[in-house]
Amino acid sequence: VDAQETGTSLWAGAFKRLVRNPSAIVGGVIVIAFVLVAALAPLLAPYGADSAARWANQVTPSTLPPASPEHPLGLDPFGSDLLTQLIFGARQSLIIGIVSTLLGLAGGAVLGLLAGAFGGWVDTVVMRLVDILLSIPSLLLAVSVAAVIGRRPEALMIAIAAAQIPIFARLLRGSMLKQREQDYVLAATSLGLRRRTIVMGHILPNSLGPVIVQATLILATAIIEVAALSYLGMGSPDPTVA
Repeated sequence: VDAQETGTSLWAGAFKRLVRNPSAIVGGVIVIAFVLVAALAPLLAPYGADSAARWANQVTPSTLPPASPEHPLGLDPFGSDLLTQLIFGARQSLIIGIVSTLLGLAGGAVLGLLAGAFGGWVDTVVMRLVDILLSIPSLLLAVSVAAVIGRRPEALMIAIAAAQIPIFARLLRGSMLKQREQDYVLAATSLGLRRRTIVMGHILPNSLGPVIVQATLILATAIIEVAALSYLGMGSPDPTVA
């Protein structure tokens, strides 16, 4: 039954369907828990962020101390508390994931807007550039960018964003091309509105829906790529962060 026919708003109907979905509830709880752990890291971590390698004298090349009441998850080879690393690493991964997704969204939106608004040779040049970027595996592109910039959190953000730009660009461009064929664009053109007004005031706002949905999906991928780059030695040199 349509939400409007039952006297409820579309948002209220969507929320009712959401709370009836067990998978959505479990996923929401996991996401909220992750965000709370990241936000409350200084309160939840047994030790501070400056405690890296504090117990290095307890670590030998062949053995690691077992779990203990002081270190529930034990120590890593650098002599840092693993539980503290995990909690502060959650904050670092979330920050890098969100910032890199926003940077990728901004860069892709600019390219997609140019291609979708102007068309013609501008569209051809932009899309060929996007095709070149898409031909490179995202993780390989991120590793290359991070290796050039350096081993810093800012480098991770830029590296992951660079791999996301072509995805957002192609998605926005396709959405804008679809909107350009709608009747309201023809009506606005017949009224004598300038192209800039039509694009920025009508076509672009109606084209952002799929891009925003894709951004929420790519955020999870960005966090995974943060872990992959850190594993490859491209992450922060501080073992307390991801």
